[in-house]
Amino acid sequence: MDDVLLTETRGAVRLLTLNRPSKLNAINADLVHALTDALLAAQADNDVSVVILAGAGRAFSAGADTSTPRPLTVETRPNLIKHGDTNIALTKLLGRIDKPIIAAVHGYALGAGCGLAFGSDLTIAAESARFGYPELKAGLTATTVTAQAVHLMGRKIAFELLTLCDNMTPQRAYELGLVNKVVPDENLMEEAFAMANKLAGWNKEFLWQTKRTFQRATSMTMEQALEMARDVSVMMGRIPPKVD
Repeated sequence: MDDVLLTETRGAVRLLTLNRPSKLNAINADLVHALTDALLAAQADNDVSVVILAGAGRAFSAGADTSTPRPLTVETRPNLIKHGDTNIALTKLLGRIDKPIIAAVHGYALGAGCGLAFGSDLTIAAESARFGYPELKAGLTATTVTAQAVHLMGRKIAFELLTLCDNMTPQRAYELGLVNKVVPDENLMEEAFAMANKLAGWNKEFLWQTKRTFQRATSMTMEQALEMARDVSVMMGRIPPKVD
C-alpha cells in the first residue's frame, strides 16, 4: 500500500500531509486510520507542540472516497457501523488531542475534507481554496458533516452550505469566522509554519492546557465554564516555572 499520509517533523511542529493526490486526497479507510494513528502519535510525543494538516497535489481534500460501494445488508451492517465509528472518532480526535492543529488549505476542501479544515483549531486558506458540502449534489445524504457543521457555524450558514451545495470562497469563510487567514497560494505553507512556530514558542504545558480548557468550555454554560476555568487555574498555578 502506498503511503496515504506523509509525516514530517520540523522542530516542535509535526506536518501531516494527506497523500492521495490522484484522488484529490479523497478520504478512504486507509487514510482515516493513518490520520488517526498519526494524531495519536503526535499526542504521545512530548517533543511535538503543534500539528499542521495539509494536502498533496491540487487539493486539500475532496471529501470522502465514494468510489467503493457500501450497500446496506444484514451481512455488511457490522462493517458499515465500524466504518462510521472510525470516521466519527477521527472527527472527535481533532478537538481531543492537546496539540493545536492548523489546517493549511488549498484547492478543494469538500465534505469530510471541509470538516477536517473547519474542525481544526486554526485554518489558513490559500486563495485557491474552496469549501463546501456537495453530498446532496452527489446524490448522498449529508450525515456526519451535518452534525459537525451545526456545531462549527451558525445555523443559517450551515444549512445553506449543506443544502444549496455552493462552494464557499476563502474570503467569505474568513468573513464568517471559519478561516483565520487568507494568503496567496505560494505563501500557504510558510504562513502555516510561521503560525505553528509562534504557538510552539509558548510553554507547551500551558499551551496544551489552554486548548483542553477551550474544548471543554465549548460544551458548557458560561457558569460551568468559569468554574472549570477556576479549577484549572489553581491546578496550573501550582506547576513551578521551567528553569533552563
